[in-house]
Amino acid sequence: MTDTKADPTYRGKEVRLCDDGKYRWVYEMDMVKNPTVFLTVFKIFFYIILVGWLVFGFFLNIIHGDWKGFLDMGKAMLIVLAIFAVLTLLGVLILAAFYGGKYIVLFEMDEGQISHIQVPGQFKKAKALGTLTALVGIAAKKPTVAGAGLLASGKNSSTSVYKNVRRVKAVRPLHLIKVNQLLDKNQVYVRDEDFNFVYQFIKTRCPQAK
Repeated sequence: MTDTKADPTYRGKEVRLCDDGKYRWVYEMDMVKNPTVFLTVFKIFFYIILVGWLVFGFFLNIIHGDWKGFLDMGKAMLIVLAIFAVLTLLGVLILAAFYGGKYIVLFEMDEGQISHIQVPGQFKKAKALGTLTALVGIAAKKPTVAGAGLLASGKNSSTSVYKNVRRVKAVRPLHLIKVNQLLDKNQVYVRDEDFNFVYQFIKTRCPQAK
């Protein structure tokens, strides 16, 4: 297995070890070509409709003693699901247009956790001081300062603490590593060149993960 301890000799294409002991990289996702956002939102609607259908069928069977109405309702649910699929796609396209077609994320990874931080330029209420700190840090080629500024500039972030992670799953075609806690799901994006390193780094530090 690859040695994944913080190592200043590691030279990935985008992942870099900073002076504070954290690995950092920025990922830019094409929201139109990458289906991750669509699939994430659509999956929510799918489970809501599925649960509603099953609950309806259960009570229908208790009241009437047959499943005919349940099956008929299933056909209607498929139509509703198709409508939600179209609405979700339109919503993602509108969101992509609002973001300029790109979803840009800063990732911070160390021995205890990994954070997914949406770049503040992509949400309306970013704090000016935090954004300025980030830009100054990036301009001076100091990713530690940049990371601190990005964290300060907004709340659109998600952190996975390794000891609480229950599942780590690689989805290589989408450059995606799913890092799921009991009530929180994190999505880590990383390019092919650094994918194995990041995946092994996270996987080997999550003792309860499947």
